[in-house]
Amino acid sequence: MRKLITQILPRVQTGVLLAPYTTFRIGGPAAYFFVAETKEDIVNSMRGAKEAGVRVFVLAGGSNVLVSDKGFDGLVVLNRDTSYSIEGMVVRSHSGTSMEELVRGAGEAGLAGLEWAGGLPGSVGGAIRGNAGAFGGEIKDTLVSVEYLNEEGTIASKDAGACAFSYRSSCFKENGWAVLQGEFQLRKEDKKGIAAVVAEHIRYRQEHHPLEYPNAGSVFQNCDLAEIPASVGEEFREKAKNDPFPVLPAAVLIAAAGLQGMRAGDAMVSEKHTNCIVNLGNASSEDVRALISSVQENIREKFGVELKQEIQYVA
Repeated sequence: MRKLITQILPRVQTGVLLAPYTTFRIGGPAAYFFVAETKEDIVNSMRGAKEAGVRVFVLAGGSNVLVSDKGFDGLVVLNRDTSYSIEGMVVRSHSGTSMEELVRGAGEAGLAGLEWAGGLPGSVGGAIRGNAGAFGGEIKDTLVSVEYLNEEGTIASKDAGACAFSYRSSCFKENGWAVLQGEFQLRKEDKKGIAAVVAEHIRYRQEHHPLEYPNAGSVFQNCDLAEIPASVGEEFREKAKNDPFPVLPAAVLIAAAGLQGMRAGDAMVSEKHTNCIVNLGNASSEDVRALISSVQENIREKFGVELKQEIQYVA
């Protein structure tokens, strides 16, 4: 007879609303909710969920996530394992550490390589899982190895080259493996120079991103120039950029289609950054999903481009 998850995890809670733990401020209750303070907590909770036959989802920074209004009928593990260490030019970070904290800590140690992530929301684990990137850099650029928990509940590790990193994806995302820790090889540079670059990226985000409203970050992946109609690539040639390969920002197409300000309920395509959907106050997950579909349909009809979602839907 299976044990109940409440018997396996003494600190587990029930019926905890997930909206406060996401940057969208959207989401219903988790059937079971467990706060993991250490790597061992994460491992034990996920093994416990497997033993109890309960679905599990690991939540950390809460960005790039849209949780259903109905919630999640399994165990949500809130990752609060936020420790990291620096030895020479090697940084080892547990997965719950915020990217903001890691970028700041590396910079204060005079270590360069993570400046591209200045102002980036979310956690180290989420960044590794989705191969986060900005300003021409990606998490894989300085990553040496990753420790993770596989589907069998076994702790394993992979060198960065074996992680199948691609544009906003990895083997961890594709297989549903939980990232536990990442090791980074950085380089020595002037602290003031590092701080200046980070500050510039933070300033850019503050000026160009709708930080005044709850949102989940970029909704759609930027468009690989090699995969869109040549006529569209030529029309917007001056808007293309390397990220880290030639892409046309999804925001360019959305703005060109005149979709800024489009709404579904209290969900709205941001007028400040059109690749963001903002929560004006009482947006539901269904509002957001309807708006995403409307944007995709408009871009498909106008430009013949299929926008790929970057947000993960949790239901």
